[in-house]
Amino acid sequence: MKKDIRHVRNIGISAHIDSGKTTLTERILFYTQRIHAMHDVKGKDGVGAFMDSMELERERGITIASAATFCEWNGYEINIIDTPGHVDFTIEVERSLRVLDGAILVLCSVGGVQSQSITVDQQMRRYRVPCIAFINKCDRSGANPFRVIDQLKNKLGHNAVALQVPIGLEADFAGVVDLLSMKAVYFDGDKGETLRIEEIPDPLIELAQSKREEMLDAASMFSDELTEAILEEKDVPSDLVLSALRRGTLARQITPVLMGSAYKNKGVQQLLNAVNDLLPCPDDVENSALDMDKDETPVRLTTDPAAPLVALAFKLEDRTYGQLTYIRVYQGALSKGDTIINVRTGKKIKVGRVVRMHSDQMEEIEAISAGYIGALFGVDCASGDTFVTPGLSLTMTSMYVPNPVISLMIHPKDYKSEINLSKALNRFTKEDPTFKTHVNPETGETIISGMGELHLEVYIERMQREYAAEVTAGAPRVAYRETITQLAEFDYIHKKQTGGAGQYGRIAGWLEPLLDKDFEFDNQVVGGSIPTQFIPACEKGFRNCLAKGPKMEFPVTGVKIVINDGASHAVDSSDMAFQAAARGAFQQGYFKAKPVIQEPIMKVVVETPTAFQGPVMGSLNQRRGMIVGAQDEGVLCVIESQVPLAEMFGYSTVLRSLTQGQAQFTMEFLAYKTVPQSIAEDLEKKAAEQKKKVA
Repeated sequence: MKKDIRHVRNIGISAHIDSGKTTLTERILFYTQRIHAMHDVKGKDGVGAFMDSMELERERGITIASAATFCEWNGYEINIIDTPGHVDFTIEVERSLRVLDGAILVLCSVGGVQSQSITVDQQMRRYRVPCIAFINKCDRSGANPFRVIDQLKNKLGHNAVALQVPIGLEADFAGVVDLLSMKAVYFDGDKGETLRIEEIPDPLIELAQSKREEMLDAASMFSDELTEAILEEKDVPSDLVLSALRRGTLARQITPVLMGSAYKNKGVQQLLNAVNDLLPCPDDVENSALDMDKDETPVRLTTDPAAPLVALAFKLEDRTYGQLTYIRVYQGALSKGDTIINVRTGKKIKVGRVVRMHSDQMEEIEAISAGYIGALFGVDCASGDTFVTPGLSLTMTSMYVPNPVISLMIHPKDYKSEINLSKALNRFTKEDPTFKTHVNPETGETIISGMGELHLEVYIERMQREYAAEVTAGAPRVAYRETITQLAEFDYIHKKQTGGAGQYGRIAGWLEPLLDKDFEFDNQVVGGSIPTQFIPACEKGFRNCLAKGPKMEFPVTGVKIVINDGASHAVDSSDMAFQAAARGAFQQGYFKAKPVIQEPIMKVVVETPTAFQGPVMGSLNQRRGMIVGAQDEGVLCVIESQVPLAEMFGYSTVLRSLTQGQAQFTMEFLAYKTVPQSIAEDLEKKAAEQKKKVA
């Protein structure tokens, strides 16, 4: 039986922390009969949600790694990726959206559009992923789906269109009115599996009619036929409305909104219908690769299984029996026994096992066809690699990877832990591009870096659990940087005379601040005062100075170096001499350019009951925070601020004790800003003490 690509959906479920993504996925799997019992995310029954397969996820009740699965609904095959909500695991969301065709944006009917919803929305925009919104938790007190729709319009700029109206809210939430069929839908049975369709309750008729008109207005922008039908005041057929809504959704110009409560098993089947009806199939999405032989010209890919293979490895996992590589096939098909090429390394790979993932369970299959997501076993590659048929040299564009903002020193307790630690670090850095590790050459300490405290905390715990690596962690370190604030000239001669050939090189020019790049080298030497063959050596010498700034040994960024004069010696000049001259010139000009230290500033959003607004604002001010805005969202007050990362360590404990455990906060990197003078002096003192210790 040939599969119809139009009946395939690749979707992601993403949202703010605790909006109910994993619970929703659990319900979807139950209704599509992939699992036969539903469990709680918090794992109260000792089992935990199916998609949270890691023990740590079940204990903490959070999603750490994205998990893939597939199911069938009304003849459509749906591949789903459940993603984490915490900004610390943002790479998981990033790489999932890179390979998905559509997404469900889950919003809490009480919290509405929260800080992380905004981040997820930006990621969807980056990869132009069409989405439908699902307003979850309509059974919670304070639920107000129409307020959330307004926020979608105002905060995210979506053209949000309600396809449903809730029947009752909070404890009285009973079902939804479907505005397409103009019928009331109730979800009966213990697990909401039986759909009961009735007439719309009288009190809701007026509201339903006005919302239906709004929906038809929005949809008619995408279909002349529908506009005519509305003008003629005929009965408008549902399929006509659906095809117009689908067109608008695919163009990212309409965001259809559905409602329900995943936990109370209401509204999930309707959401699945909307996924089938409104989200794109692989054919609807235009994917292109870059032709490496033709100067990276974009080439449009087709979903024809008979075409040459192009596939992208978007996530790696180390299993007991080897590396598992999640891939999305964009063109052609990938079968057992095929020989494929890794474009980055040029190596040939023989495909052994091809599997479909169902959370942490695997199902052996013969082939992955274009438009599908699957996994390969035992293939050595990195995240973001492209696989092709031999003879092709196309590569997919890789995903955006943010830089780490926080570091931690870790120390193994004994020799056995040291060996296990190196295995763990090897695996984690390969799996997660935002998790970095290096050894400090002076102190010999192992430093790990990541996106936040929770990120590093989870990895340290995984080292202990999965690798039995007992490690102690030092104080967290902030990724400070140095930069210059004004133009400064240099004119430096490097001269060394020992028996035989000496070293000689003179470099003159200036360095100046650069706003949007880390480093730029500009050669303005004319007349050959520095021979052309030594110019790369000059640039290399300057670049080598950037890793450690002369001021405090932090990395140097935002520097433009211009050389316009110099001198050489017929015998004594060499690459080495000019590299040394460049280092001397950099040191000479750097302090004249008034260097400053910069620190990462985080965007911190605190959601707290209104009663604690004052103490929370005070706590942010104490941490050198700048309050950007505060607004009341029902019972909660949302405070947006910008706080230096250095001041945010241990903030979660402080916030809990201030608000009786009722507030939560999210934090993500915003920008680098200059450190105040008093703080800079403290840093210099600490650095001087550290040097003494090392000496």
